[in-house]
Amino acid sequence: MPDQVLFAIEVTLNGLMAGVLYALVALGFVLIFKASGIFNYAQGVMALFAALTLVGIMDGQVPFAHLINVVFGTNVHHFGWTVPALLAIALTMVVMVGFAWAVNRLVLRHLVNQVPIILFMATIGLAYFLEGLGDMMWGADIKKLDVGLPQGINGWIDSTTFDAFGYGFFIDNLDIVATLIAAILVTGLVLFSQYTKQGRALRAVADDHQAALSVGISLSFIWVLVWSIAGFVALVAGIMWGAKSGVQFSLSLIALKALPVLMLGGFTSIPGAIVGGLIIGMGEKLFEFLVGAPYLGGATEIWFAYVLALVFLVFRPQGLFGEKIIERV
Repeated sequence: MPDQVLFAIEVTLNGLMAGVLYALVALGFVLIFKASGIFNYAQGVMALFAALTLVGIMDGQVPFAHLINVVFGTNVHHFGWTVPALLAIALTMVVMVGFAWAVNRLVLRHLVNQVPIILFMATIGLAYFLEGLGDMMWGADIKKLDVGLPQGINGWIDSTTFDAFGYGFFIDNLDIVATLIAAILVTGLVLFSQYTKQGRALRAVADDHQAALSVGISLSFIWVLVWSIAGFVALVAGIMWGAKSGVQFSLSLIALKALPVLMLGGFTSIPGAIVGGLIIGMGEKLFEFLVGAPYLGGATEIWFAYVLALVFLVFRPQGLFGEKIIERV
């Protein structure tokens, strides 16, 4: 088999793995949009905040240490202990559930029945507040996140492909783990949405807030529930991206890469988020390999996803799996 074909296959596989990580972030957007019609601009910052909190808890870091030291003239930074990864993940999830409750209590309940642009602007404010809060609590330095996930080249795939083709494929173990976790998440969310009482209530709220309220569904409970689930998805995405590239404030920008994923898959489709992520991940890697590097000087991964999303907006604005909206006037 020609070397170029082998390189293309390797690039495609790595693109699919990267697409899974994009899809993990997009899932949080989809969940909140389905339940409340809110495009949550803060989803990327939620992933950052969850990762910062996880690292802080694992390292035994004192929250707001810098502020405490300035106010009281102390010099405390750590409690002097470390927390096991699983326990730290559980504690971080408690923090994210508390965040979901606070968002509903302090923000959403005051904006019921407001026009979508007001809700969107509220999430922009929430994003900047949460980013500043994360900086105050845990500091702005780059942090290493190690929860025991395997990383580096997968030796079995490398040796198997080398024996078969004379060329070993470089596939990262972390990307394989992310793919498995994403598959489990999507399966779990679909089953939850279809076969549980809370899932059916969530779909009812997504269809019509007023009708859901009229049959006794608590809008407040549903919003706390869906923001908690989105917080869990953000935590998973934060773990994967943080383990891959370190926990730093640029992590919040992964939300921007999720936007083309949503445009392709549809803002209301959980499977669409996965499919859209795979298309974007594979497409940008292949385009860079086949067109960008040889003919355009490279760096096409920065803009390819947005151009592809623009094409979809022109010809199919609801995305591949989104529902077509028909308004009668």
